[in-house]
Amino acid sequence: MATSASVQDMPVRGEHLVLDLVNTTFVRGGLRGQLIDVLRTPADLDEWVADHRGPLDLAEPCPTLDGPDGPAALAAFVELREALRRLLRAAADGAAPAAADVAAVNSAARACVDWIELPPSGEGPPLRRFSCDDPSTVLRSRVARAAVDLLTGPDRELLRACPAPGCVLFYLRSHPRRAWCSTGCGTRVRVARHSRRHSTDRR
Repeated sequence: MATSASVQDMPVRGEHLVLDLVNTTFVRGGLRGQLIDVLRTPADLDEWVADHRGPLDLAEPCPTLDGPDGPAALAAFVELREALRRLLRAAADGAAPAAADVAAVNSAARACVDWIELPPSGEGPPLRRFSCDDPSTVLRSRVARAAVDLLTGPDRELLRACPAPGCVLFYLRSHPRRAWCSTGCGTRVRVARHSRRHSTDRR
């Protein structure tokens, strides 16, 4: 069973918006470690949204999902997260995606459309309009559209699943020397290799 933790505890943050959502589940402790999920409550989801205000293009104040409809909003977000995880895995492996996962992301992407308009006076800051008034739907739509951009754009070629044993995280290989999702994974792999070499030498 996954154990709760804070968004601040995520070992990899600041990746592409979609990866930062999928990477809200991670393994702490390597191959025999413990599965951690930082999206266990609506308040956790609020924290994640606030942490991604910029990529989500949110104005102040951030929408609050920790209300009467919070559990349903969280469940819908987690469902989208799992579909995205499977799509990222398929893309990283060069495999065909499941039709149901593609349909789930497309459904979320079109669930709410937003646009900008001139104010009635024709002057001043633009007005943002939405085709729905549910904050959770707005946010899921933006994440889903970001996923479409990622999986159909040039960054798809940079997508990697971390090869460290026990790791379930994704990253974009934006630098040729980057081989792991984090320095922590790289260190564990190097330590394991060093231990195996010394064990072989002793034998």
